[in-house]
Amino acid sequence: MKEIKPNIGLDVLEKIDIRVGTIISVDDIVKSDKMVKLIVDFGDFSKNILVGMKNERENVKEIEGKQALFVLNIEPKKMFGEVSEGMLFDIGYKDDIIPVLAQPEKPVPNGTRVG
Repeated sequence: MKEIKPNIGLDVLEKIDIRVGTIISVDDIVKSDKMVKLIVDFGDFSKNILVGMKNERENVKEIEGKQALFVLNIEPKKMFGEVSEGMLFDIGYKDDIIPVLAQPEKPVPNGTRVG
């Protein structure tokens, strides 16, 4: 059985800004054998988010136009000459399966918050 992480209070959970965004484009980061850059529309703004999915899919462009969940209030991080301004929520990476997007069951406005 996979262990459940330690309990946290709702006050901690409420600090995490999770929103729905539409992946506008997926661009290769040539300097990396793993990373791609997503440009994600959150309604009133867009963000660049770097993700290590280059080797997880035959065609990384297949996620263009799809909505997914993202964490927005993570410190920006510079990698391979690009700045990542958030984190993609995906399902499966920690369990050693090919990750899939965490998505809303039906389309919602970009920028919609979780919680």
